[in-house]
Amino acid sequence: MISGIAASSLDPSGGLVLLPGYMLDSDLWREVEPALARLGPVRHGDLFQDDTIEAMARRVLEAAPQHFVLVGFSMGGYVAREVARMAPARVASLVLVATSARADSDAQRARREAIARRPAETAFRGLSRTALAASLHPDRAGDAVLLERLRAMGDRLGGTVFARQSRLRRDAPDARLGDIACPTLVIAADHDRLRSLAEAEELRDGIPGAVLRVVAGSGHMIPIEAPEALARLILDFVGQPET
Repeated sequence: MISGIAASSLDPSGGLVLLPGYMLDSDLWREVEPALARLGPVRHGDLFQDDTIEAMARRVLEAAPQHFVLVGFSMGGYVAREVARMAPARVASLVLVATSARADSDAQRARREAIARRPAETAFRGLSRTALAASLHPDRAGDAVLLERLRAMGDRLGGTVFARQSRLRRDAPDARLGDIACPTLVIAADHDRLRSLAEAEELRDGIPGAVLRVVAGSGHMIPIEAPEALARLILDFVGQPET
């Protein structure tokens, strides 16, 4: 609740815009999308053509309706916050899933710089099984079907998008969380090995009026691992239109 206004009182008639995470495409939302469609048309933001968060946010806004609910997952959460700051009158409510306001770690910076030094013609061989497994709940880390689904998204996006997204700079903690004016829901998972509960709490505490919900039994990939729980949290927060 922000300034006494519940998110459910807002008009989501413009539908939703969904933003994926690193090396993920619209298939991330496959099981979530049918439930969310009751809020209106569902659109998928393009995070594949730009190499800065600001440029990604501008592209999302160019394609978005005038008034919409914005859902950002992981890397997409960084972009979603920028969209909400750029166009506060257009974002009816904001949902941040398995994301953070923190800067890149030293290891992430080193990895980004190593990728930037690679020759342009270097072949992209896909994301490693170890990296993909770490994004899932420990009990699902060996699930061949889930791992192949995640790998297939990266393969579809390919080496050019891999290079762009890997070089994306997040050099300082986000000190502008207080500028986000729309109702905001932060969603975390209790077995996320990539983004901690502390990072979700920082988002909740930094964004005025934000609320935090934790999904039980899921790793980082909440839209795939716990789609029904995720959809219900979003629908309850945004409010469902009368049927």
